[in-house]
This record gives sequence, structure tokens and C-alpha cells, in this order.
Amino acid sequence: QVQLVESGGGLVQPGGSLRLSCAASGSRFSVYAMGWYRQAPGKQRELVARIISGGRPNYADSVKGRFTISRDNAKNTVFLQMNSLKPEDTAVYYCNAAAPSGTVNYWGQGTQVTVSS
Repeated sequence: QVQLVESGGGLVQPGGSLRLSCAASGSRFSVYAMGWYRQAPGKQRELVARIISGGRPNYADSVKGRFTISRDNAKNTVFLQMNSLKPEDTAVYYCNAAAPSGTVNYWGQGTQVTVSS
């Protein structure tokens, strides 16, 4: 069992930056693929970025060059650095942990990111 707790969301002006954190409890954090998803009102949840230990991260086209995902396995934490934020980045951001088998997924409670002037 893995519990995920996100933090770092908030209100920011266009062009600003935020850093999201996701702290995971439980063991064997390093084996999980960690991802950030987001869901805007009236839209489906979408993948923003994903990272596996020792692998290259992948990103949604809409955030490439602006967002950076990273993980610290020693601290059981995954981060999402978001720069050059746009109003269309406004959404609830969710942290996800996917087991190597692909059959088990864990979700955090979500953190609101609002980009507005």
C-alpha cells in the first residue's frame, strides 16, 4: 500500500512558477513509476509527466520545455517544477504511483493550481 500526499499548489500569475511535491509512504518507492496528472473542469484527467527510476522522463507536449519532473528516492518524494505557467495549466494536479506490474495504481488527493492575473 502506498499513500501519496501532494503539496505546493496555489494561485500564480501567468508566466510564474510553482513547485509541486508528492510525498509517498510505504516501502519500495523506487520501483514505482511516478507521474503527475491533471484534470481541468469539464475535462478528462491527463498525463502531465512521468518518471521511472533510472529512466528518462516523458512529458505531455503541452508542457515540454516548461515543466520538469524529478524524484528523490531517498526521501520518497517526486517533484514537478512548473515554469512559464499559462492559464490553460489551471487544474487539479494529482500524483500517481504505478506498480511495475501495471495492475496497481495509487493516487493522491490532488492539489489545485490556478494560473490567473
